Amino acid sequence: MRFVIARRQLWGSRSRHVGRWRAALLPPVLLTVLIAVLAFATPREIAFSRLLPTAPALAAAMWPVIPTILLGVCCLLVMVGLGMVYTDLGTPYTGAAIVAVTLAAAYASHVRLQREEALFQVRLVADAAQQVLLRPLPHRMQCVEIESLYLASQEQARIGGDFYEAADTPHGVRLLIGDVRGKGLSAVGAAAAVTACFRESAHDEPDLRGIPPRLETSIARHSATFPGPDLPERFATAVLAEIPHGSGHVRILNCGHPPPLLIHRGEIRVLEPTMPSPPLNLARLIGDRYWVDTFAFDPGDQLLLYTDGVTETRDRTGAFFPLADWIRGQGRREPRELLDRLHQELLRYGGGRLGDDIAAIAIQCNGVPAREPSA
Repeated sequence: MRFVIARRQLWGSRSRHVGRWRAALLPPVLLTVLIAVLAFATPREIAFSRLLPTAPALAAAMWPVIPTILLGVCCLLVMVGLGMVYTDLGTPYTGAAIVAVTLAAAYASHVRLQREEALFQVRLVADAAQQVLLRPLPHRMQCVEIESLYLASQEQARIGGDFYEAADTPHGVRLLIGDVRGKGLSAVGAAAAVTACFRESAHDEPDLRGIPPRLETSIARHSATFPGPDLPERFATAVLAEIPHGSGHVRILNCGHPPPLLIHRGEIRVLEPTMPSPPLNLARLIGDRYWVDTFAFDPGDQLLLYTDGVTETRDRTGAFFPLADWIRGQGRREPRELLDRLHQELLRYGGGRLGDDIAAIAIQCNGVPAREPSA
């Protein structure tokens, strides 16, 4: 079902490309008209007609095969008409050039269309893979409203090393957000291993501190199965959050990740851990003790989890994005509106480009649930 939805989304994207193709009709046509007008209006010594082969060459980069050929035929007819006006214009040579360039342009257009179709299929598969790795989070779990944001640093990318997940468990609503060091397929694979493990362990482990060792084991096994040049440095930072049902507080376990932001009764608080916990896949080196901090989380409070791509976005002067200060200036916003504004502000602050993948989750407490979920 997700694959079908992804395909519909990409076909919608393709329909937008059709609109762009209609706009791309003009440049080759305008170029043909301009050359023809100049050729008829200027002395034959200037010989603007020799530029006619450039029109089908330009069309090859924008048009399908048949329209490209038809434009070449049109240019050839224009050249024949010019030859009737100026008998010594060298029509056979220019005409031969138009035919040769048109045939080459038609072949180039065919190759381009094949590559575009292959790219479309690759993006379709990548979009389906993203639905598995970063599946859409439910908008509500018990008394908690959840919204998410994911931005790839590369324009054509669909998935990266940032990850997030949420689960409604007998122990409360549990959330995960993290960032695998590095980029490329190795980072994507490690992120997939961590999220898959979390989906199981979040329901099994009664204590939040029991989840990181299982995530640690998962990423270690993945790294051993798929070794690479970055294997000695392959690790992930992560934050785990737990909102017990009807408790009025949130538990945070931070494994070397940027600290979440809590909006509690209108005040912004950076939830720095009292004791550091090791990043995933580094516990063997720096110890495997995990610490959980508890904070008040009342109805109306909001929690923002994010990856370092947010705070490491730089402006033209090299200054980092001041996330906490920006949040303070936003006032009261619903989670979806807050993330949409954050998206726009990051693009503006970074000059339209992102230096790293970005993921964020906005959580809002809307009250106390009527009942706890069954195990």
